[in-house]
Amino acid sequence: MQRFILTLTLLICLSVNAQVTKEIFESFKLQERRDVSYYFPENLSEEKKYPLIVVLDGDYLFDQVVATAKFYSTFQGMPESIVVGIHQSKDDLRWEDCAFEETTGLPAEKGKKFFEFLGMELIAYLDLNYNTAPFKMIVGYDITANFQNYWLFKENSLFNAYISISPSLAPEMETRVPERLNVLKQKIFYHLIVEGKTDETVLQMDRALKVINKESFHYFFDQYPEANEVSIATYGLGKAWDRTFDIFKPISPQEYKQKILTSEEPVYQYLEDKYTMIENLFGFRKAVELNDVMAIYAGTRKKEDLESLKSLSDLCKKEFPDTMLGFYFEGEYYEQLGEPKKALRTFEKAFGMDEIDFLTKEMALEKIDALKADFGY
Repeated sequence: MQRFILTLTLLICLSVNAQVTKEIFESFKLQERRDVSYYFPENLSEEKKYPLIVVLDGDYLFDQVVATAKFYSTFQGMPESIVVGIHQSKDDLRWEDCAFEETTGLPAEKGKKFFEFLGMELIAYLDLNYNTAPFKMIVGYDITANFQNYWLFKENSLFNAYISISPSLAPEMETRVPERLNVLKQKIFYHLIVEGKTDETVLQMDRALKVINKESFHYFFDQYPEANEVSIATYGLGKAWDRTFDIFKPISPQEYKQKILTSEEPVYQYLEDKYTMIENLFGFRKAVELNDVMAIYAGTRKKEDLESLKSLSDLCKKEFPDTMLGFYFEGEYYEQLGEPKKALRTFEKAFGMDEIDFLTKEMALEKIDALKADFGY
């Protein structure tokens, strides 16, 4: 821990309790001190895990990435995340950090040290001192966008998501990147964002990436004709975020119509698969959204899927234990199953619990009165 020396702290309030911290990080690998900025979410908790976003060219991209991450996490488009930005503009450090050999296309001597600094020191430091999730993203521009590809050459990529903005590719990278992505077995999101006038080698890489057909690889290419080599750094981040964290978002009306209602699987299976995928990808179990519960509930009614309704009621008893949600759904299950006595007892349990969303005590009472009237209880 002696290698990490905090000499300068700058606190910038983004909102209540949110903070950006800037420090000078002493690197054993580089044998030099480097400026690094961190963004920590509001109410940072040891009970939660946080994906890590690494931003190269931090002087230019860090603030944009923080703003995007903060916006999406606020509106449930992604989990709250820790963002670290490496400053590289001073004395053209970015060119030294990311230099490559012209003959091999591989990192030069300083590039190798910078590679180790990021993976073995900076990220290791964050993993040790904060409750980071396994999911990691890296963002780069121009020469730093090329550099991030070197993690694809490892047996297991350190990063799950790559945002490559107008990359300046090293020799043979246009073929090496597709070759490696075709071999890697882990789930990878790869976003290539370019301006209107783009180098042919980048377009060649795009064509090779588009033909990779594997479930674990998610590739997105966005070209903005109106952007130039400078302004492109402001394009596409939101779109990349939206795609990468799509699975984390609450079920949308479009998702309900196009995926849930058209599936031949039980309705509840969709919810179970969604949250299992989130856990497998991000490394933590997301609390079930009430929005998603109501979408599945609507699906069970639309498709008359009684068994899914029972599974949903069992889930709600665990996820919303103090509310009437689970018992109300279970009461409907017994009611539709033709077991009025069980339905009556279950609605009575629901009546004694807290209201939630559209479910009120009056609704439970109406169910109770109707059952008593119909069957003479």
